[in-house]
This record gives sequence, C-alpha cells and structure tokens, in this order.
Amino acid sequence: MVAATEQTVTRLRQFILDGDLEPGARIQEVELAAQLGVSRTPVREALRTLSSQGLVELLPNRGARVARWSVKDLDEIYELRVMLESHAAQRAATRMSPTDADALTELCEQMEARAQRGSKADLLELSQLNSRFHGCVLDAADSPRLATMLATVVQVPLVMRTFVRYSPDALARSMGHHRELVAAMRAGAPEWAGAVMQSHIIAARTVLVNSGGAAAPEGET
Repeated sequence: MVAATEQTVTRLRQFILDGDLEPGARIQEVELAAQLGVSRTPVREALRTLSSQGLVELLPNRGARVARWSVKDLDEIYELRVMLESHAAQRAATRMSPTDADALTELCEQMEARAQRGSKADLLELSQLNSRFHGCVLDAADSPRLATMLATVVQVPLVMRTFVRYSPDALARSMGHHRELVAAMRAGAPEWAGAVMQSHIIAARTVLVNSGGAAAPEGET
C-alpha cells in the first residue's frame, strides 16, 4: 500500500506540474483511481500528501481540486522565495566551483535559445531549464535544510507556467538576471548574488500577478 501511495503521489504531482490538471481543476477520486490502476485508498492518501505540499486543496464535502493562489497567497509565497533563494544565492557564491559556474552558463545559453524562439513548447522547456538553473544554485548552497524549506514554494511557478505569461521585455530581463547571477557566482560576491536573486524573484512575482495568474476570491469569477 505504501508503494502504491508513493507512486500515486508521484504521478498525480506530475499531472499537475505538466499542466494536465490546471489550477482549480476538480480531481475525481474514482476516475483517477481507474486511470492509474489503483484503488481509491492510495488516491486519498496521495491527495492528503499533495495537500500538505500546497498543490491540492481538500474541500469539505466537495472533494479535491488543484490548488489556486490568490494575490495574498502569491505575495506570501514570493516573499518566502525572496528570503530563501537570496540566502541560497549568497551561500552559493562562496561555494560554487568553476565547473558549476560553467554548467550555469550552459543553462543560460539553452534558456536564451528557447526564449528567442518563443513558441509555447519552447517556453515550457524554458521553465524546466529554469528549474535546473535554480536547482544548481541551491545545490551549490549546500544546505539540506534550506532545500527542504524551498521544496514546496518553488513548485508554484512550475504549476503556473510562468514563462508563458512573460512579455518579450520581461523575458529578456529574466535572462539577464540569470547571466548576472552567474557573473556574481564567478566573482565570489555573495551580496551581489543575493541582490540579483532578490530582483529576479520580485520581477517574477510581478509578472505572475499582472498577467492574471492569481485566483479571484472564493465565489467570484
């Protein structure tokens, strides 16, 4: 049963992150159990797990749905990202090897190529590369506790498909932030790296809210 629950959690999370289940979509236990070839018990346990991670909302007497986020929710999430990822960037700047910095540079080049092409498929790939970029920074920070704290909040931009919402100017600005972060890492300058990461996260939050990514209050359309 434990293995079935873990597999269900993994597959349901992937459905959400891949966009097969959009924010606000209802999750039908019976249909999902049949789709995954499991009983309803692992599905219920998986929904509880993903609820604790902020990806699913459990509604009294109404089942479950993929989480939606209000402006207030996004403000809190991105405030946490600013604090945690800026700190991660500062730590990484004093620990990152030249080889790691080279890997970040390669990721910058791959992201810029997809940003230039700009199709929806390219922008979704860009989101995946961006996650790898931020993951490399977090790995270089060498703080398991910090990684644990960030594990939930960084899923929000993945679910929201953030780069699809970017204007060309905002996309270029984001790519520039990545390049400047690499420069700060190579220079071993923690204050510089932390400041760039802070600007990067705040800009991402502004794009998401201004693009209509926040949910209306309950009961409104």
